[in-house]
Amino acid sequence: MDTYNVLLIGGGGREHSIAWKLSQSDKLGKLYTAPGNPGTAQFGTNVKIDPLNFEEVETFVLENKIELVVVGPEAPLVAGIADYLTEKNIPVFGPRTSAAMLEGSKEFAKDFMMKYEIPTADYAVFSADEFDDALKFIQLKDSYPIVLKADGLAGGKGVFICDSEEEVQKRLNKIKNDQSLSGAADRLVVEEFMEGEEASVFVISDGHTSHIIHNAQDHKRIGEGDTGLNTGGMGAYCPAPVVTDEVLAVVKEKIIDPTIAGMQLEESAYLGILYVGLMITEDGPKVVEYNCRFGDPECQAILPPLENDLLDLFLATTQQRLDEKSIQISNKHYCCVVLSSDGYPVEYEKGKEITGIENVDEDTFVFHAGTTLKDGKLVTNGGRVLNVVGSGHTLQQAIDKTYENVERIQFENRYYRKDIGHKGLRRN
Repeated sequence: MDTYNVLLIGGGGREHSIAWKLSQSDKLGKLYTAPGNPGTAQFGTNVKIDPLNFEEVETFVLENKIELVVVGPEAPLVAGIADYLTEKNIPVFGPRTSAAMLEGSKEFAKDFMMKYEIPTADYAVFSADEFDDALKFIQLKDSYPIVLKADGLAGGKGVFICDSEEEVQKRLNKIKNDQSLSGAADRLVVEEFMEGEEASVFVISDGHTSHIIHNAQDHKRIGEGDTGLNTGGMGAYCPAPVVTDEVLAVVKEKIIDPTIAGMQLEESAYLGILYVGLMITEDGPKVVEYNCRFGDPECQAILPPLENDLLDLFLATTQQRLDEKSIQISNKHYCCVVLSSDGYPVEYEKGKEITGIENVDEDTFVFHAGTTLKDGKLVTNGGRVLNVVGSGHTLQQAIDKTYENVERIQFENRYYRKDIGHKGLRRN
């Protein structure tokens, strides 16, 4: 059997879970992760490469006989890493820039959905020097809540749900003055607030054929009961009971198929993972957002039940053979809880020693997100530190298993939400 050397781009919990899944493939030769983390190092070699320095990536690929590059995070995709490497005849799993704009620009995504009649919220777009006009527009509508979205990439922190004019003014000022947001807010999308329950559906596409991999429900807000600031994600579980077979059929017919077909018509065939963020409303499922990659932490919940060889799926995608494949998912439930540093997503301390991972059950996964080794000890190195993933034959069992193991891991200033999956329990 042929084996393939793989370079995995990224260094978070998503990439640790992808590395773990790739390591199970008989087709895997050598695995390198750039930059990786202490978790990915368990399955291959971490390499210090800047994923946004495409020439440096190309040099490494050629010197190490890499036969597939798998891109985890969105920033290199939006910046054009797939375009650059593909033009050098290096196979890449991930969309080109023109397709990655579904995530790279909220305005592009909204205009695309309107053009192809894909259900989503009503919206208006304003440039950075038109924030006063945006405020006047919101005042005229006088309908709250209202949603403000920075057009570009903001690490999951560029979306604000405002309940009053006062909060709108506060958030507009934050977007203008916060350096981490202002770069993403050359354009501002003002969006109708959709009532319902959120969920995500994950699709793999080779540009022509697409398959649904799984569905999940993320928990974006920092506080329990979905309160406080938006984060990159505080936990997830799958499957989401709100995504019934009937809902999934509508999502495929009204959203996924028109999206893949629309990108073909735009001459931007979509190759890679398409994350479809949904609001399940009284009028049916509507798109909240697209992402051009696996969600984080949803990826950590949906890869364990995937029974396919992940590398085989990636290769089939890059070789336009996805029509030969079908997706196999176990019927178990999975719950992922994010352990974060207290103060995230604003200010937090790093360098806190982590203990207890060795005490976690063998059938429970701990994926590293923001960790590093210092003087031989594992320490915190980010806002989101670890992902603990447990499973069960019911959602309740999966939740119980996860939290039982969460308590075995300790570090100073540890914070986590204690209500991951509770919406699913209520619906069940």
